[in-house]
Amino acid sequence: MLMPNTTIAAIATPIGRGGVGVIRLSGSKAFVIAEQLIAQPLPKMRIAGFRQFFDEHGEVLDEGLILCFPNPSSFTGEDVVEIQGHGGVIIQNTLLARVLQLGASAAKAGEFSMRAFENGKIDLVQAEAIADLIDATSQAAARSAVRSLQGAFSQRVNEVLEKLIHLRLHVEAAIDFPEEEIDFLADGKILALLDDVQHSVQQVQQSARQGQLLREGLQVVIAGKPNAGKSSLLNALAGVDRAIVTDIAGTTRDVLHEKITLKGLPITLTDTAGLRDTGDIVEQEGIRRAYKEIEQADLLLFVYDLNQEQAPLELAAQFFAQYMNPKRLILIANKCDLTTTSEQIDTLGNYRRVVLSAKKNLGIEGLIEVVTQYAGFHPEEDTFIARTRHLDAMQRTQIYLSEAREQLVEYHAGELVAESLRLAQHALSEITGEFSADDLLGKIFGSFCIGK
Repeated sequence: MLMPNTTIAAIATPIGRGGVGVIRLSGSKAFVIAEQLIAQPLPKMRIAGFRQFFDEHGEVLDEGLILCFPNPSSFTGEDVVEIQGHGGVIIQNTLLARVLQLGASAAKAGEFSMRAFENGKIDLVQAEAIADLIDATSQAAARSAVRSLQGAFSQRVNEVLEKLIHLRLHVEAAIDFPEEEIDFLADGKILALLDDVQHSVQQVQQSARQGQLLREGLQVVIAGKPNAGKSSLLNALAGVDRAIVTDIAGTTRDVLHEKITLKGLPITLTDTAGLRDTGDIVEQEGIRRAYKEIEQADLLLFVYDLNQEQAPLELAAQFFAQYMNPKRLILIANKCDLTTTSEQIDTLGNYRRVVLSAKKNLGIEGLIEVVTQYAGFHPEEDTFIARTRHLDAMQRTQIYLSEAREQLVEYHAGELVAESLRLAQHALSEITGEFSADDLLGKIFGSFCIGK
């Protein structure tokens, strides 16, 4: 974990050409190292000062601004220095090497945020929101990450924790006064408090699911026979001619990924090779890769030619026998412009079907509506970014709360109710990091950028 006496340093801006490059230091020796770098007194705290940066021989390496932030009023809660020199790989690495030479240690991925977390400047949700804000692929995701960074998600979780702690106090009181236990457990007050906590967790879960979709998006795979119009559909959804479209069967021989946003929902759209029996070795490899993508898809769009296929469900069963799930498969009846059928949304068996023309861009808006409905995506204005581990923690919280309810209603077992509520509080507290294993923290912060 942390080594409090170590001063860390890293390049905080992306490597490459640029007007400005920032090197960040944090730790007890940050000011001493910075003073040696500029060979003169530091500027006033929180006021940028123009300085030259020197090597060990007194030669000027670069010049720029230097900013100092004293503890505890800094991002990490330690003394922090930001050195703003010129951008560029060579000069930035030269400055970093000089700072390391003066006694700093190279920061690990996410170590600055890790120190901020350990020093109580941010909780775990806010720390994760920093990485999510950097990685945001849409404005909606960025706004949600900012809300999490500002503490909106943490506040919702802490409000539920307060209710849970209040409930635990009532149960513990019943246990501490056994002669009153029947009255405490049977008068309905504890049950009402428990129901309120379960409802509150459910509300946070619903918002978190929307936040998870904003962060992770949806993996949508387009599959079908050759010449069904898969590549045309990808181009229509992406709004650009991303995939090659020809009348020659087997044109697409590899998977093609395109990141798009539909009504605020980030989607990774994947076009695949046409599925058929073939002796072409290259095409066989493309089909193998297609099935690998199909296995991992959140949503599968099976495209077929409306003019040629009279039994699309039987055809889909041939290709996707193990994936025939109405919650995962949508039938796309393409090329309606060549028939008398107009674009529409209907059902075939238990499956939703969208009739469209990818080439003529007919029915695409209807497909977009169906995809977002399947994802259950309807973010509120106050949606916050969330991760799978958050949902997992809330799911375990609900399980423990349900166990507590059963012990209360069926058995009036105060001690067992209390234990289930303790476990629920423990699970919920994992979200903000109040209870977290060291290996979990290492995994989370290890996914951050160097310098963050």
